[in-house]
Amino acid sequence: MAKRNNISTTDFILLGLFPEFQYASLLVYLILLVYLIALTGNSILIFLIWLDVHLHTPMYFLLSQLSLIDLFYISSSVPKMVINHSLGKHSISFTGCGIQMFFCLSLGGAECLLLTFMSYDRFVAVCNPLQYTVIMNSKVCLLIAVASWTGGALNSLIQTIYTMHFPVCGLKEINHFFCEMPAVLKLSCQDTSDYEMVVFVVSIIFILIPFNLIFASYIQIFLTVLKMKSPEGRSKALATCSSHLTVVSLYLGPGIVVYMTPGSSHTPALDQGLSVFYTILTPMLNPIIYSLRNKEVVGALRRVLRKKLVSK
Repeated sequence: MAKRNNISTTDFILLGLFPEFQYASLLVYLILLVYLIALTGNSILIFLIWLDVHLHTPMYFLLSQLSLIDLFYISSSVPKMVINHSLGKHSISFTGCGIQMFFCLSLGGAECLLLTFMSYDRFVAVCNPLQYTVIMNSKVCLLIAVASWTGGALNSLIQTIYTMHFPVCGLKEINHFFCEMPAVLKLSCQDTSDYEMVVFVVSIIFILIPFNLIFASYIQIFLTVLKMKSPEGRSKALATCSSHLTVVSLYLGPGIVVYMTPGSSHTPALDQGLSVFYTILTPMLNPIIYSLRNKEVVGALRRVLRKKLVSK
């Protein structure tokens, strides 16, 4: 109780990641390590794509946008969690909670849309290669980026304003490590069932439809790849597509459970664990998956390092 004496009546209390866990400090610093890896990996990938002309293609432009989203996404929750834990604080202001929710929803929605567009890019590249440069021209790529960022932001603005307008009764304790919308909604003393149905419908648009479109694209890609006569082309196409599918499964799978199933059907601990996948682990794994299994990225890294060594 002493820790809460200096907390404003308008502040929320973030209980943190698995508050009952005995080794909470170890867990927080492990997540800090993951954050630093994600920060480094995504920054290097953005830098390589910007610097190396061989990576100035639609696929890598979209990948740079994914890395940029991931950088902001993981930064919207982890630094606050680490700082709170280090200082022994648990509070977050009403405004701070709203801002954090906005950025998490905005970036999460943008990533859902972008992953869908990336699957379309791969579909065109594999199934209609002769028309690829015409269909995926620079203007289309720019429109894809703008649509992803804008779509995520507009949806997030509406969802955040509506979620934060609900009155909260009793202790404002959010059983989570950041202000995620379902966790904040649970604090409301009003009936939120109608709004939860709206969230379900929005989740169909931003999670379920992208999930189905992506897998439909890859089924078609897989069928096309099987018909390829070149073993090298088949191997390259499968490597790229399997990387994308891994990212999609790790990201959208947990999101479906958190946002599209009744809150009463899963515990706060399960929600937190699933949130770790799409807010922390996926941003770290994306650059690793795309770079280590991609000869073009590895080649770009070697070329950049070689230039630096020669210039010295």
